[in-house]
Amino acid sequence: MSVNFIDGIKPCQDAKVGIVVSRFNSFICERLLDGALDTLKREGQVCDENITVVRVPGAIEIPLALEAMAKSGKYDALIALGCVIRGATYHFEVVANECAKGITQVTLSNRMIVSNGVLTTNTLDEAVQRAGSKAGNKGSEAASAALEMINVMRQLKD
Repeated sequence: MSVNFIDGIKPCQDAKVGIVVSRFNSFICERLLDGALDTLKREGQVCDENITVVRVPGAIEIPLALEAMAKSGKYDALIALGCVIRGATYHFEVVANECAKGITQVTLSNRMIVSNGVLTTNTLDEAVQRAGSKAGNKGSEAASAALEMINVMRQLKD
């Protein structure tokens, strides 16, 4: 008896990908977006016309836009990009937790690939490091995961 392995590969030229990116902390979020777009095009070989970018005010609005995109049936995968930096109040926990919960809900209720690239950091320096500095680019990593999952899910359907 042989074991069947399903592995995701990166290239998927025909993939349609939606990205929801927060405008809040835009100096970080735009770097995440640049990383995601570069990975989609370079590793995934996804053409520009198959990528849609939706900008929303902040991280708390990301799940609603993802939900609308998921329900449209136009996308093979969605990517959430944002940045929530801890402040002096409880607001950080509320925004970070509800955003993550909303992203997961969209994934499960729509059986949709949603890659979470929303940073939740203690400091601005940590966010900078995760948006293309010492800790890589989490937008790029989210795009890479989305590409891999597109191919995994396609194989599971076959």
